Amino acid sequence: MGQKTELAISILNGAVGDYLAQKGNGLATPMSCVHEGRPVPMQRDALAELHPNASPRVVVLVHGLMCTEDHWNFDDGDHYGSLLARDLGYTPLVLRYNSGLSIPDSGRELANLLQALLQAYPVAVEEILPIGFSMGGLVIRSACHIAATEKLGFLPRMQRAIYVGTPHRGAPLERVARKAAKLLGHIDDPYTRLAVTLAGMRSAGLQDLGDADLRHEDRARREPTISLRDKEHPVPLLPSLQHYLVAGSVSGDPRLAALFGDVMVPVPSATNGECADPGSMALPPSHVKILTGVAHMTLMRHPDVYAQILQWCREET
Repeated sequence: MGQKTELAISILNGAVGDYLAQKGNGLATPMSCVHEGRPVPMQRDALAELHPNASPRVVVLVHGLMCTEDHWNFDDGDHYGSLLARDLGYTPLVLRYNSGLSIPDSGRELANLLQALLQAYPVAVEEILPIGFSMGGLVIRSACHIAATEKLGFLPRMQRAIYVGTPHRGAPLERVARKAAKLLGHIDDPYTRLAVTLAGMRSAGLQDLGDADLRHEDRARREPTISLRDKEHPVPLLPSLQHYLVAGSVSGDPRLAALFGDVMVPVPSATNGECADPGSMALPPSHVKILTGVAHMTLMRHPDVYAQILQWCREET
């Protein structure tokens, strides 16, 4: 398929991908590693053929809502993974998945894939470095929570995780849409009811962004409110990993950054509450980078983002 077709399918998956999967529709995108637009089986022979000089250090790129792996690419075709391969010797794996599934379901699929990677990879895996953009960061967090709970073998191979434009404290635009749909539901008008029906068709993954729900039990507590349901996220950042956060802001004004951030994700959400956690998980300032004048999607392929990722990866954990 061409890139335009793949983009259209990724948008469709982000919008109603949970419904497509439930109905067994062939347009539902399974989670897989991809290379040049084709899925790569999680099998030793396939991975060895793709990476004949496989490194024991693996970087895994996880895209966001309604994206494909191509959104990572710079104009010359490089991406953060291939650049880390060039500069630090990592082997890059790029994922594609159905971003309309609930974040807990995508987290389960990612946990299963990373666990399978340990068995299928051509050499013994020493390090897995996940880099997640937007929803992808929440999928990584969900997978790590599952791994910690079930003591899966891939988690000890993770030393750090990097999140780029990830709404750790939820996405206010989704919460506004949720509240607006409830209010419109009280209006007895056929066109308004149609709008409410269409709004109710938003995928589980899209709705999970509102409160950054990582577990099914979190989703069950969802309320149609604009404010964040739980300011202290019920699933904290895992203490076994070093966490690094990149946030974008289209304005240098702190008030506008707090409200709008990179247009999609406010800076306080992308920085996990402005790193003001009074508990033991407060992040050091060196683990957070805020880029002014950078919009949400641009964070996936920005030289300053890569420069920061490279600096973090050169540091000892």
